[in-house]
Amino acid sequence: MSVLTVGPADAAETLQRLAVLLEAGVAPARAWALLAQDGDVTAQRMLGDVSPGGEGAGGALLRPDEHPMLDPAESMRRLGGCWADVAVAWRVAQTVGAPLAPSLRQFAGALRSAAEVRDDVAVALADPRATARLVAWLPAVAIVLGLALGFDVAAVLVHPVGIGCAVAGAALMLAARLWTARLVARAEPDPRLAGLQSEIVAIALSGGVSLERALTVTSAAGAGEIETEVRAVLRLSQRAGARAVELLRADAAEQRRSARTQGRLRAARLSSRLLLPMGVCTLPAFLLLGVAPLLISVLGGSTPLLLTSAGLAAA
Repeated sequence: MSVLTVGPADAAETLQRLAVLLEAGVAPARAWALLAQDGDVTAQRMLGDVSPGGEGAGGALLRPDEHPMLDPAESMRRLGGCWADVAVAWRVAQTVGAPLAPSLRQFAGALRSAAEVRDDVAVALADPRATARLVAWLPAVAIVLGLALGFDVAAVLVHPVGIGCAVAGAALMLAARLWTARLVARAEPDPRLAGLQSEIVAIALSGGVSLERALTVTSAAGAGEIETEVRAVLRLSQRAGARAVELLRADAAEQRRSARTQGRLRAARLSSRLLLPMGVCTLPAFLLLGVAPLLISVLGGSTPLLLTSAGLAAA
């Protein structure tokens, strides 16, 4: 099964509908089958459907009770992306006996919040990215403009001096592109779901197991080593006598809020940092590829428009 490219918002919608079906008393396998027949792409991939509407390999429409599903968590893990995180939550809920529908509903809210974070950062990065792409075309625009004005830019670029300008300009453009791509990549939001481990441990504790059992199940399900922040929240819960589930979910919400703020700050800083490759690489490349050939063409006398104007004046 190949990786399915589904964003957190789409996954949240699927989980929300699945939770409603489970709360209505529908078995998990049949709930997935009903979603597949309703056209849900994720459900169709999990059940091995090859076409919308729940048609099998032979083209026959399968009934909901004809869809076997031995391990939903493993199927979700193989889908990859945010579904790998959902698989961890599903496996933990099943292991500790936590109510599956409320757990999925809570996790859907976390995914929806993560989608909002990524959307906010994407909007903030839109202007810096557009500016970087626009400025990168300046040298090419200068060359085209020179040709349109009648300068023999091609002849200049095959001259030794012109070749040097072209090589240096191309190297600077490549450096600017790599530099800009690196700056933009550093401003991208973290692909990991903020507050994931806090949400998973909260699901484990909602099953009524002990704290140590919840941490063990969380790690074994694929959530990784328990983070220091999660342990700090659990210690606070024990000292204060407060419900650990509520504290963990509040901590997860705070981590998502912090991720959104940090993403916006990175995008804001990117606008000023993009001036560095622009000033150090792009503008010098513009001078070497656009302005220098025009000046060399003028100094070499290969200016057809100027010669034509001079001839008309003499006549």
